[in-house]
Amino acid sequence: MSETRVHLSKTEPAAYQALEAFSKTVGDICAANGIDDRLKELVMIHSSQLNGCAYCTRVHVDRAGAAGIDADTLTQIPAWRESGVFSDRERAALELAEAFTFISEDGISDEVYNLVGSVFTEKEYAALSWACVSINAFNRVVIAGRYPVAPRGGQEKA
Repeated sequence: MSETRVHLSKTEPAAYQALEAFSKTVGDICAANGIDDRLKELVMIHSSQLNGCAYCTRVHVDRAGAAGIDADTLTQIPAWRESGVFSDRERAALELAEAFTFISEDGISDEVYNLVGSVFTEKEYAALSWACVSINAFNRVVIAGRYPVAPRGGQEKA
């Protein structure tokens, strides 16, 4: 993608800084309400993958590694429904991530709401919901700006 786009974080840094502050607040809410980094990063990665945001996917895969998520689990995220590596909490969180990412299609259906509500407390549900809102906002900023994702050192482009 050689086309140059407006880089929102550079053009209007105050808005981007507010989004970063919001994201930090959401992280604090997650931590305070029993959402560990592993669960949060699974949600961040899955939402980013669904949105097609390579930049945020890379950022959150790196953070997932720091949170102790192994490569096998990471590769199973797109096929989580068919995979046996995720706990009931993780499965419910991934379901919620999909509902928020595709909210224009069905909203948060009663089925998803009830499923997630049967696994998480109200505070956990709220924390995960804010995490979904946060990552979807970042995905939109990054995708609209076509933030580059270059090969890392030692990787060759196919």
